[in-house]
Amino acid sequence: IMVTGFTWADALGEVAPQYPNQKFTIVDVDWVGQPNVMEFIYSEEQGSFLVGLAAALQAKEDGIANPRFGFIGGVPGSTITKFEIGYIQGIRSVFPNAVIYDYYANDWGKPELAKAQAKNWYDMGVYCIFSAAGGTGNGTIAQAKEYRAQGKNVWAIGVDSDQYTDGIYTGTKSAVLTSMLKRVENSSLMVLNAVADGTFKGGVVQMGMEDEGVGYSTANPELSASVRAQVDAAKTDVLNGKIKLYKTYKEALAAGAVPAGLAALDD
Repeated sequence: IMVTGFTWADALGEVAPQYPNQKFTIVDVDWVGQPNVMEFIYSEEQGSFLVGLAAALQAKEDGIANPRFGFIGGVPGSTITKFEIGYIQGIRSVFPNAVIYDYYANDWGKPELAKAQAKNWYDMGVYCIFSAAGGTGNGTIAQAKEYRAQGKNVWAIGVDSDQYTDGIYTGTKSAVLTSMLKRVENSSLMVLNAVADGTFKGGVVQMGMEDEGVGYSTANPELSASVRAQVDAAKTDVLNGKIKLYKTYKEALAAGAVPAGLAALDD
């Protein structure tokens, strides 16, 4: 039985011990702790680094000297912090002094909050906004679509799945430059194979770039070939340890990788 999302964790924690011979799996959770539950967590900072880098490189290619960026989170927490920290590291690898605004909606299902914040930032000259906020983040894409339809050079970045089609505003043109991909389908395949070959074992599995657990979307043809090549090269550098990424605000701040004053959870 496959369960998706942390909102199911408490229920699974109650049910799993009652059915010890039933195999379960859950994503975005690492605290159920039952021998018949395979739990998957993801290296969100890695995928977010890639999309931040892509946005910054695209801005540079567009000839923007001092681009500004935004990040919209849902409810503050350690997972969303990884999204923000990775995104900022990607941007600052290209523009070390880039201004990055952040905002937390404290809700996963209010797109109007993200849309209003996105409008405010775009009107201030922000080039690209990445939202890791569930349904709330769809408001960012909605605002980016409106403005790109008006000819404004602004972008949104999707999250978890490829949101290219969500950003289409005319023909095949999309306001979603790229998306941070969380490859849940690969986790599911891993579980199914483990069940099939008898190697299923409860516990926590970390999914990152090395096992195609996270990545970035290249669906939008306006994300140039040059940008893609540079992002792919950086991906190799992360895997080889040449680029160090941080998971918490505290350690990233101590390393000088992110600015002070962010709204991200400091843990």
